[in-house]
Amino acid sequence: MTALSADPIYREHLIGRPHPERPERFDAVMEVLPVDRMLLLDPREASEEELLLCHTPAYLRTARHDIEAGYRHLSTGDTDIDGRSWEVAIRAVGGVLSAVDAVMAGRARNAFCAVRPPGHHANAGRGMGFCILNNVALAARYAQRRYGIERVLIVDWDVHHGNGTQDIFYSDPSVFFFSTHQWPLYPGTGRADETGEGAGVGTTMNFPFPAGSGRAQILGAVENSLMPAMDRFRPELVLVSAGFDSRIDDLLGNFTLTDDDFTDLTLRAMELADRHAGGRLLSILEGGYNLHGLACATAAHVEALILR
Repeated sequence: MTALSADPIYREHLIGRPHPERPERFDAVMEVLPVDRMLLLDPREASEEELLLCHTPAYLRTARHDIEAGYRHLSTGDTDIDGRSWEVAIRAVGGVLSAVDAVMAGRARNAFCAVRPPGHHANAGRGMGFCILNNVALAARYAQRRYGIERVLIVDWDVHHGNGTQDIFYSDPSVFFFSTHQWPLYPGTGRADETGEGAGVGTTMNFPFPAGSGRAQILGAVENSLMPAMDRFRPELVLVSAGFDSRIDDLLGNFTLTDDDFTDLTLRAMELADRHAGGRLLSILEGGYNLHGLACATAAHVEALILR
């Protein structure tokens, strides 16, 4: 069964503000999900101890202060916030960690986390882009610390590079970060020669592609580079930073992936999970700003998760 982490509080971030990462994104996703065929997980907050798995105490203090003081932007960067953003962000992380629990306990084979705000631009000490806390990075580290998972794969097909996720694990050989993204585009990171450092050399794999790229480039990178690399790395858990702004006609990206392409990308990720990780896979929503496109791509993605 496929688990679903979806808390109505996720729509309370940036209500009434003109912003691409708007509450209606949550509504668009929920309208197409076959909830009656999924295991709905109980929502919860992430604890400070859990947040500290990837973020510094100083950053957590700063982010919470900025939000509770009524700032419109995090003082660490360019992230828009409002009065409920901290509450929403820690519930998003909590929802993702509940999904880790469900998959690791065998209650679900895989999971989709319909969370917002997204997370992959947030690094240990800084919020960036539309991101406050790094949901996928926290899921990886939580699985390692609580369940003894030794090797985690993170597949990021968002149109923007997941610089925060890369930063957190750049010298860590236990987490393999794979990203396809449009180049040049925000945040300007993710060159092909960014492959890790120190003990983590070789466990970061970036594929920057020009505007107009689509199935041939992105699915090709997965099939021709990621899948052989995973035969060597052998992940015990597969996480997907599921950004649907790489779909055709998105408001912030210029890739041309179709809903069928997202089905095939999902099936390849599941194949890796089946081959190496006992089928254990979590998908965590990142971008996607054309509401119709977001809904269609999410529906295709989740249907593939459910049918396997």
